Amino acid sequence: MEFPSDLKYTATDEWIRAEGKKAVLGVTDYAQDQLSDIVFVEILVGPGDTLDKGKAIVTVESVKAAAEVYSPVSGKVGRVNDELAGNPEWINAEPFGKAWMIEFELSDPAELNGLMDASAYQQHCEERSH
Repeated sequence: MEFPSDLKYTATDEWIRAEGKKAVLGVTDYAQDQLSDIVFVEILVGPGDTLDKGKAIVTVESVKAAAEVYSPVSGKVGRVNDELAGNPEWINAEPFGKAWMIEFELSDPAELNGLMDASAYQQHCEERSH
């Protein structure tokens, strides 16, 4: 299981890669492993939309379950990964690469301070597995 150190993580298994006010969001390796084979992805926001912290922005379905991806911070959507809907298996294969979901501009970069770093998220996952 991968926990890249350059990312921030949420308790609900989203990751964010931020550089300045620009950020990219996806779901973690732990999440894709728990869901198993991803068969459907629907991104519920589009370029120019506002991201409200805590609001569902993506629906992911697997052979085991359906899950929603929540915006862990607020911002404005710049781009969405349109190719992901036609290739939902990318989430299983490359959760931190081709399977990025939304690129956005942070409204308040300080909100990132409330997220976990890699070691805290790894510990969070280990505690849930027991």
